[in-house]
Amino acid sequence: MAADQFIVQPGQALHHETTVPGDKSISHRAVLFGALAQGETHVRGWLAAGDTEASLRAVQTLGVAVERHGRNELTLHGGTFRQPAAPLDLVNAGTGIRLLTGIMVGQPFPSILDGSAQLRRRPMNRIINPLREMGADIEGTAGYAPLYVRPAALRGIRYDMPVASAQVKSALILAALFANGETVITQPGPARDHTERMLMSMGANLTSDNSGSAVHVRSGARLHPLNFTVPGDASSAAFPTVAALIVPESAIRLTNINLNPTRTGIFDVLQAMGGDVAVEETGTAAGDPVGTITVRHSILRGVEVGGEVVVRMIDEFPVFMVAALLAEGETIVRDAQELRVKETDRIAVMAGELRKLGAQIEELPDGFRVVGPQRLRGAVVDGHDDHRVAMSMVVAGLAAEGVTHVHDARCAADSFPGYAETMASLGAAVRVEALG
Repeated sequence: MAADQFIVQPGQALHHETTVPGDKSISHRAVLFGALAQGETHVRGWLAAGDTEASLRAVQTLGVAVERHGRNELTLHGGTFRQPAAPLDLVNAGTGIRLLTGIMVGQPFPSILDGSAQLRRRPMNRIINPLREMGADIEGTAGYAPLYVRPAALRGIRYDMPVASAQVKSALILAALFANGETVITQPGPARDHTERMLMSMGANLTSDNSGSAVHVRSGARLHPLNFTVPGDASSAAFPTVAALIVPESAIRLTNINLNPTRTGIFDVLQAMGGDVAVEETGTAAGDPVGTITVRHSILRGVEVGGEVVVRMIDEFPVFMVAALLAEGETIVRDAQELRVKETDRIAVMAGELRKLGAQIEELPDGFRVVGPQRLRGAVVDGHDDHRVAMSMVVAGLAAEGVTHVHDARCAADSFPGYAETMASLGAAVRVEALG
């Protein structure tokens, strides 16, 4: 199969209004939680992308009937699982495998959860160890996928998470739905709370304190099916947002974006850099606030980033690195060591690819340091089968002198199908071509 590349030409200001594909985190959960609910779950605006399609195929392998109404609307007939005849293949979906493992440890039959070579490099002990404390019979392969799960009686525990992680927290919450007694999960800082919001809206026996630092879960509640529209993904919105900030004379408006406060760290930091980024709430969807983001080109200033905001923008650091290169003065990022174990080592990979454009970046064990503004020159770069790397390099190309070719464009569809078309609709000179 021929590979694809993004071809990016600078010099075109971004204008107009658009939205972005449905929230990836919520789309995963809509499928997995809808599979658990008794009855028909209806989801509109669902993200039909590589990672979420993997979660959908997994629940179908478990016997859940799914009706597709076009590309982005689903009806799931949930409530009953059957033993899978083959391993559950989550491909590249880290969220999918970790959350689904939390469900499978509570099932009365064995299962195997696996994925691509890329997914097999992502650490799984962070869910294996606490699930074992709950009584789960689960084995990894030296702490990585494939994961082998056998039936076991689960018990509620108190687990103090050493690092805030929505995926770990969610796996434990889902396992707790099948455990005897109460499970209490504490976290040292904020992490995405889509799982709690969605499960509470479905009637789960779950409470969260006002600060979100402790979650209490008991089994036994019947989960009601969902019927909602998935809002646009805040992580996907970060790419046109940064592009509009760094390309002169740009002014764009993004509508129906998920504004969950655990997801909006990137917009807070861009505002702290002097970015003209206006965020307005207009409603809610599945318990999450939804609204509009208006962005205008701005002269950015370097900032220091660390502490609790890191978790709130962990997926946006690749494109934030591009913003930092174009900002005046020094930008330092700390406490972001989690970037080392994403789809790629995003600190090393982004630094390496941006250096091909002439950037100077100092890597730190838990982040990076840059001094800007820097002059970027078009070059041939690679996406490394990491959707956020590939899309970030497109944004960098919009601020570079000359044409930039981003190989491995196809991986962008893991979270943002139609990325080039959306950027082009805003006026950016971005297109996809097959590599010969």
